[in-house]
Amino acid sequence: MIPSIETASNKEIEKLQLQRLKEHMEYLQQNSPYYQRLFKTYQIDSTQIQTISDLEKLPITTKDDLQKYNDDFLCVDKKEIIDYVTTSGTLGKPVTFALTNNDLERLAYNEAISFAGAGVTENDVVQLTTTLDRRFMAGLAYFMGTKKLGAAMVRVGSGIPELQWDSIHRFGTTYLVAVPSFLLKLISYAEANGIAYEKSTVKAAICIGEPLRDQDFNLNTLGKRIKEKWNIELYSTYASTEMSTAFTECEAHQGGHLHPELIITEILDPQGKPVKQGETGELAITTLGVEAMPLLRYTTGDIVREHNDSCTCGRTTMRLSPVLGRKKHMIKYKGTTLYPQSVVEVLSSFEGLNDYIIEVTTGDLGTDKLLIHIPDTFEEKLHKELKEHFRANLRVVPDLIVITLTELKKKKFPQMSRKPISFIDSRQ
Repeated sequence: MIPSIETASNKEIEKLQLQRLKEHMEYLQQNSPYYQRLFKTYQIDSTQIQTISDLEKLPITTKDDLQKYNDDFLCVDKKEIIDYVTTSGTLGKPVTFALTNNDLERLAYNEAISFAGAGVTENDVVQLTTTLDRRFMAGLAYFMGTKKLGAAMVRVGSGIPELQWDSIHRFGTTYLVAVPSFLLKLISYAEANGIAYEKSTVKAAICIGEPLRDQDFNLNTLGKRIKEKWNIELYSTYASTEMSTAFTECEAHQGGHLHPELIITEILDPQGKPVKQGETGELAITTLGVEAMPLLRYTTGDIVREHNDSCTCGRTTMRLSPVLGRKKHMIKYKGTTLYPQSVVEVLSSFEGLNDYIIEVTTGDLGTDKLLIHIPDTFEEKLHKELKEHFRANLRVVPDLIVITLTELKKKKFPQMSRKPISFIDSRQ
């Protein structure tokens, strides 16, 4: 189920995207109160777009714009809305998104071709270990995409390792959709309860929410820990509510593939200009074919790089690297620039520390201060070793804050959150 455009020449891909972009601009000009106002302010006309690079002439759309003018992004009558979802609120207050029936069909198509790229076929049983409720778009997308692909799905939901293993054995699950760290919990439960997980029917996991690979596409510490225990295939996938599109790895594991008929991407520097080939920058997206709330040059806040060399799977589409970090989450600590993922890597590679929260605050001098909250069950004699581990890997040493394990878990798993919290930005 791989679309032919994904193996086409770069010229053919650009031709398709340009045509879709022109249609997109006309649609915004006719139906979007927000973009009508923006186009009038900047004297923009849809006919100005003659090449993909002409996008650079247009202003960007930010998360702040979405929050401030949320209703103005709606392009259809409310009676046409079939489903409401919200963003996770990682970078602030959650934003509402509405979807029409056509948007839901597009979402299903996106996930079907994404899962197909990771090897899922109609003969597979996919087990969903994330929520399908709580206004979570991704869970709905996984279910609808699996259905469109013709595969079976088991909707277990988050947590409950016992029920997960019962479902794997009962239904012959072949693919898991899971947060990578939850796979370690499944392994731990299996080991504690005599479950021969290496002999289960599971052959692969499509992993969300946490990176599995470094910028060279090698497994990071978390990925290695999973593979050392359980030799299944691990596929990364990256998406967001705003994009309504996923970037999923193929069997080559060399980045998430672009679906050119669904989205246009740009990698931008801090001034909003395209970076040079191979450089990192902020991902900006233009959604194609979205009916209710389409976006133009929306900056995601995620720092990535693009790869345009050919892939062994036969696709010619651009591939996205793992997310290096969030633009707003960049930390300047003691003269060193860090992203939370770098800190996660150090913590994940330290034996014996399984629970923690990273926090960045503003110090007395107005500079960033890095704190690591650890449980009181973590042996005090290892505190010095952990600090030396940080010094060796990041050249800086954070402050360790010891709290009870109960308090830590309460912070890590807030009642209304759809996913665990590992980073808190408390800067002024």
